[in-house]
Amino acid sequence: MPYAEFAVIGGSGFYALIDGEGAERVAVETPYGEPSDTVALGFVAGRMVAFLPRHGSGHTVPPHRINYRANLWALASLGVTRVIAPCAAGSLRAEVDRGDVVVCDQVIDRTRGQRHDTFFDGPEVAHLSAPSPYCAELSAAAATACTQAGLHTHHGGTVLVIEGPRFATVAESREFARTGAHIINMTQYPEVVLAQELGMCYAGLGLVTDHDAGVDRDQPSQAVTQEEVLRVFAANLETLRAAIIRLIAALPATRGCDCAARRPQTIRH
Repeated sequence: MPYAEFAVIGGSGFYALIDGEGAERVAVETPYGEPSDTVALGFVAGRMVAFLPRHGSGHTVPPHRINYRANLWALASLGVTRVIAPCAAGSLRAEVDRGDVVVCDQVIDRTRGQRHDTFFDGPEVAHLSAPSPYCAELSAAAATACTQAGLHTHHGGTVLVIEGPRFATVAESREFARTGAHIINMTQYPEVVLAQELGMCYAGLGLVTDHDAGVDRDQPSQAVTQEEVLRVFAANLETLRAAIIRLIAALPATRGCDCAARRPQTIRH
């Protein structure tokens, strides 16, 4: 089986990172079914990296149908210990604007409880301690790389995750903003906690594509649209790619965090 220490999970509009004939595509079998796509393996900034498009290379998998467990398990089986996870996000605050990047440090789950969000479904049982689900070391390095690449970066912020694929109503958006969250997204949960269950470092990079429906405006003509999200993401994609390449190049060979140690131990009765 090929080996990669780092992984990038690409979000909406981010379907490839490793270009050229050096890339190898690997179909990984998992106990949880098929991942969103084959995994592309290749060198980025001199490091072996695995790339997996979260929604599939043709954007065929909606957020509520993503096999998150298979995706993370596939990457871990390739040796990945650090996951960089860019995603499209809506702003819930006036000071977080289009084109900004929020490097997340907290998550609020507002999905409907239908997603498989643990590897411990029994008979093995474990309870994940997740007060800080994002890796502080990897996230700090990501914030630095994004800033150096020229992105307006917010180091730290809460992402509120909804089920999707529908965007929020004005009333919902205003309610979500009252939670104190900075951005809204459809995929960071359960991805981040599944990575933590596997002892992997995880950094979530929310590229802001819009102001959510109830933030400083309530005109129907200004509602969030799929076209707007993809347009703004595409306009910032190359800068985001440059930031991720810069991040991969700067990461030390050895992890200095406690993410591996926080992997939960199973309870046996």
